[in-house]
Amino acid sequence: MTSKISIKDRCHVNTNEDGDTFVGVKADTEDAIVYFPAGYQLPENETDIRRDIKTLFNVLGEYTEKKDRVLQMKKFEIAQSVDFPINAYLEVINYYLNYEYYTETENIYKTAPKGKTDWAKTFKKQKPLVQQNGSFVYTQMTVKASTPNESKLITKIHKYCVYECFDKIGWLYVPNMPEQPDIEFNKNLFVNVLNDKLSNTYNDKYKALFKAMLDMIKFMDERPNEKQFYFGTDRFEYVWERLIDKVFGESNKDEYFPKAEWKLRHGKKQDSSALQPDTIMLYKDKVYVLDAKYYRYGVTGYPNHLPNSSSINKQITYGEYVDNHMSGFDSDKIFNAFLMPFNSRKNLFSTQEIFENIGEATGKWRNGADIKNYDRVQGIVVDVRTLMHNRLGKSAPCIKQLAEAIEKGINS
Repeated sequence: MTSKISIKDRCHVNTNEDGDTFVGVKADTEDAIVYFPAGYQLPENETDIRRDIKTLFNVLGEYTEKKDRVLQMKKFEIAQSVDFPINAYLEVINYYLNYEYYTETENIYKTAPKGKTDWAKTFKKQKPLVQQNGSFVYTQMTVKASTPNESKLITKIHKYCVYECFDKIGWLYVPNMPEQPDIEFNKNLFVNVLNDKLSNTYNDKYKALFKAMLDMIKFMDERPNEKQFYFGTDRFEYVWERLIDKVFGESNKDEYFPKAEWKLRHGKKQDSSALQPDTIMLYKDKVYVLDAKYYRYGVTGYPNHLPNSSSINKQITYGEYVDNHMSGFDSDKIFNAFLMPFNSRKNLFSTQEIFENIGEATGKWRNGADIKNYDRVQGIVVDVRTLMHNRLGKSAPCIKQLAEAIEKGINS
């Protein structure tokens, strides 16, 4: 299939308002729309858009769980779970784009003056020259070579899976379809061949490919007439939280959780669930308590799209706990911030920075000479596209820039 509609026309940046919260892809064999999160800046050229679509799929595959991948349907209808195996499809597509079709080689033998000599076959098939001293010299030898065997069943199965991938989502990457497969779908045959390959290979690249093909075949068998499919989530706020934690956070953040307990008059003591900050970021000798808020303020500029008093007071409690119970941090080195999405290229704040400090929130019950840095919760908007492209782990440049944006508000 070749798409006649430009790839940019198939992309939508949602508003995160009611009815426009889905992030992901909704598609059938004739049409597809890719939905990006609020605040996302789409690139101008087609190549970069296709790369960003791939990034979006990877983010959703890595940072959502099956319970998150639920589409809220029309009122009174049951929510629909989405179990489209996006990671399997991406694995097969990426392998094809990097290596083309999986093929195995078969040994062939030929007569040549040099090469990888098979001496047993040379002795049987070649006639040596006899020298005067009675020794033998072979001027021609039987040498071993290899050639791809594209007629093997595993290659045919791979071609079938590649075509299926491009029929579903591959054309979002490149405009043209690969060749049609010359084998009919046969679940039992495909599964048996792939399981055999999995049990007899120790190459991680091939194992990942075979496992992805198995996941695809299971999906195709369960949904043989599936023309429409969905992959994504109506709850991108969970992805936002996990992205923030991955790029900025420490793994031992549970040490920073304020804890409580019940002392029961008719039973034993019982711990209460701890307050859990989204992310703890450390930079130099300072600690930053971060709360990821997938709120619309960075897009709309409306004050009622900012975190409320409950969230503000909770952040102050986190800072106070670190101040009173965590050694090594002076109160002037403890900071609080909300992180919200925005578009650094097109925004209401006259900035091109990927982090912008838009103000601070304080608790009216905290005032006077005892006010601490962490009592002043900084509002930071974060460029969505930059965050998604730094999704793979802690980013030292991003941590440095975020720390500076937070402290800029304290020091101004």
